[in-house]
Parts: sequence; C-alpha cells; structure tokens
Amino acid sequence: MARILITGGSGRLGRSVVAGFAAAGHDVVSLDRQPPPDPVDGVAYESVDLLDAEAARLLFARVAPEAVVSLAAIAVPFSAPEDVILKTNAAIAHNVTDAAVEAGVRKVVVASSPSIMGYGSPAGWVPPRLPLDEDVPPQPWHAYGLSKYVAEQVAAMFAAKHGPGDGENGVKFASFRPCYVIAPEEWAGAPTQQGHTVVERLDDPKLSAPALFNYVDARDVTDFLLLLLERMHLIENGDVFFVGAADAMARAPLADVIPEIYPELAHLAGGLVGSSPAFSIEKARRVIGWEPKRSWRTELPN
Repeated sequence: MARILITGGSGRLGRSVVAGFAAAGHDVVSLDRQPPPDPVDGVAYESVDLLDAEAARLLFARVAPEAVVSLAAIAVPFSAPEDVILKTNAAIAHNVTDAAVEAGVRKVVVASSPSIMGYGSPAGWVPPRLPLDEDVPPQPWHAYGLSKYVAEQVAAMFAAKHGPGDGENGVKFASFRPCYVIAPEEWAGAPTQQGHTVVERLDDPKLSAPALFNYVDARDVTDFLLLLLERMHLIENGDVFFVGAADAMARAPLADVIPEIYPELAHLAGGLVGSSPAFSIEKARRVIGWEPKRSWRTELPN
C-alpha cells in the first residue's frame, strides 16, 4: 500500500478520511495544526504552518508521500475576515500542491466546495439548470467560495504545467467538491457544522435550503478518495468532481420543496422528483465508478 499525506486530517472530514485510509492499509501521515482527540493507531501525526511555503516543502520532502489529499483550509464561510479566508485558503492550496510536486508526489487531490456555485447570493441566483453538474460555471459571491474556486484553479494550473500526467514520471491532479459533510457521530445526534442535528435539518427544510439540500457522509467521501487515487489514470488531468449523497437532505421531493422556498428556481426544479438531489454525481459514477453507500435513510437510528 501507499504512503498518503492528508492535510487537515484533524477536521470534520479529515478524521474520517484518515481513519478510512488507515483501515484500507495505507501508510497514513496526517498533517494539521494539532492532532485529533482520538488519534488512529498506526497513523503518523505531523504539524506545520502550511502558509510557510518553505516549511511545507521541507516536511513533504521528509515524509516523501506517494499521494497527497489536501483538505486543510478555513472550512466555514464568514468564520474569519474575508481577506483572511481568501489569502489563507488560496495560499494553502498552492503551497501544498507545490510542495507535493517538489517532493516527487505523483497524485495530488485538492478539496474544493459546492459553495463555489453561488447559491445563496444576496443578489439572487438562478443557475442555467438543475441538478448542478461540473459543466455549470461557478459564480462564487463570498471569499470562501472564491478561495475554493482558486484551489481548483491551482490544481488546473499545475495540470496545465505538467501535461496529461501519464507515464512513469507523470503527475496527476484532481479537485473534488464534497457536499455538506455529515460525520459518523452526527447521525447519532451530534450537532452538524451549522449547529443543528440531522433530524432538525430534515424536519425544517429551511435549515437545509441554504445548501440546496446537499449532503454527504464523510465515509462516502473517503471511499471516493480511495477509489479516485486508485483510478487517477482514468481521469483528465485537473478533473473536478462533485461528491454527494445519491439523494437530497429532504423528506419531500425537491420538485415540491424548492419552489416553496426559492420560487425563482421553480422552473428548474421540476425534474428533481423522488429523492433526486440538486447536485449531480454522474461524472464520478461514469469516470471512476464511484457510488455513495450511505444516506439519511440508511444511517439515522430507527
């Protein structure tokens, strides 16, 4: 198995990714400002300031990973001043990718966010279609969304520099947009990122509406990343993927729910029948054969 460096390994998503990669038999190095309260046996924990490009290069060279999964970032919109979010997240994306390449890494995956699409804009937002897919142009309206779009462009820039990435010495880059992450303990009632429980988000559609009812189990993201690294040879260099649940965080069809909350989107929501989500994962299915295994229907206690 491979040595994998995971930045942001102590975060909401990172903890599940680290545990899942370790369980899959990989030699995992978790990089964060501090280790998690429940470290995983066999995982090496490192700390470095990723805003310090030279320090990052030195650590990556010492660790010598075969692949890097970059999750580190300020993770919540408006949780810091806008200029801080933009500068921090953009710099981390660049420094991590650059340090990985300098260390001879052949596979680099960078975390983005669905929020780059622009939903929730105070000026109004009407996309060309629903469900959203990777061909719909992003319209970020806050620094967090912009910073994540920049992170995607960093991966695309390095892909452009290195070409197709095939061959023994090729380097492959990818970005992924994980939907609203639900950590395993949150199915049992722990608060989600916004402070509400999963059941509260289901019972009150207005709580899930700001994210267009998107979500994903952190373990399904882990499975996506494991499969992506295994099948990087199948992707176009610099490819981007939405990673979400196969259904929506809503008890009723979005074709009915969305028009009630966002009447301006009513003409786009008609096809979101049954449990269909507003974010398409067809590209991940088609290109690497990934399928999420979990949903609120399977994970909530009866």
